Amino acid sequence: MAGNTIGSMFRVTTWGESHGKALGAIVDGCPAGLDLDESDLQEDLDRRKPSPSVSSTARNERDSVEILSGVFEGKTTGTPISMIIYNVDADSSSYDALKDVFRPGQGDITYLQKYGIRDWRGGGRASGRETAARVAAGAIASKLLAQSGMEVIAYTQAIGSIEIDRSRMTDPKSLRNVVRVNSLFCPDAQAAKAMEENIADVRNQGDSLGGVVEIIVNHCPAGLGEPIFDKMDADLAKALMSIGSVKAVEIGDGVAMSGSRGSQANDQMDKKGYLTNHAGGILAGITNGQQIVLRAYCKPIPSIAKPQRTIDSRGKEHRIEIRGRHDICVLPRIVPVCEAMVSIVLADHLLRQKAINE
Repeated sequence: MAGNTIGSMFRVTTWGESHGKALGAIVDGCPAGLDLDESDLQEDLDRRKPSPSVSSTARNERDSVEILSGVFEGKTTGTPISMIIYNVDADSSSYDALKDVFRPGQGDITYLQKYGIRDWRGGGRASGRETAARVAAGAIASKLLAQSGMEVIAYTQAIGSIEIDRSRMTDPKSLRNVVRVNSLFCPDAQAAKAMEENIADVRNQGDSLGGVVEIIVNHCPAGLGEPIFDKMDADLAKALMSIGSVKAVEIGDGVAMSGSRGSQANDQMDKKGYLTNHAGGILAGITNGQQIVLRAYCKPIPSIAKPQRTIDSRGKEHRIEIRGRHDICVLPRIVPVCEAMVSIVLADHLLRQKAINE
């Protein structure tokens, strides 16, 4: 299976399945001398685990990460960093009755069409559990970015039809701390309460919800990214779209700009700098020094208890109700995954730019 690696100079490869023995990642290209131990990775992995929120699965994985190589006496050695996360609470029994049935909204049918075989236990490689490995790798990228003063923060912008009120958002200087203690990683406490109530109602109906993650990058230097095929916005969009539930990515004012005029969309400048940030911090595929602003639009979780029509591998029609331990909404657990993917892309482009300058 190709397509398991992202990056050019900072390369991340993930491996493993939802109900296999373990999953993990290999990071190649991380410079030597970076302070790193397992606790640095565990903090981000703990944010990805099921939360007290009513949206989360009952599957209880510790997600304890072990670093197997590439670190000596608390510092990276410049060699590949290999990490492993053992699965300890996988229960495949709820999938036995569905092993020949294609679940609507899942990759069951396309995996079988491509490979002629699929791991039906929890979705195998297509499961959201694979993202734990991305978060571990993203934590390393985040530490690398911090050396250059960069900061990546993601949070819940919307769940279903409920969206944050930006006038109620906290002081930007304390945003990271606020969203990391909120069970939905939402910067608007009033909206978060309404989201929780909506999630509980939808759970009782046997259904699921989608949502929007907003990601901001502070203190990104100008000049990262390439002007044609390796545009920064293109690479960021690809990285976010590689997350299973993400169906659209917006950068800056994105969609709204398609209905505006140039006089409204252009970020004009004076001697002090840019007057607006409609472009979201990227021009012609290259960062311009402003705050990078992205949004990842996530579809509802496809595993729902409501009856759905489908077929099996022999073409026989079925009506199924999917039981088991599933999230009701991919948010908030996808928030640290979005942070990780953005951090990985930025780390890669940062090292590429440093190579050009040396």
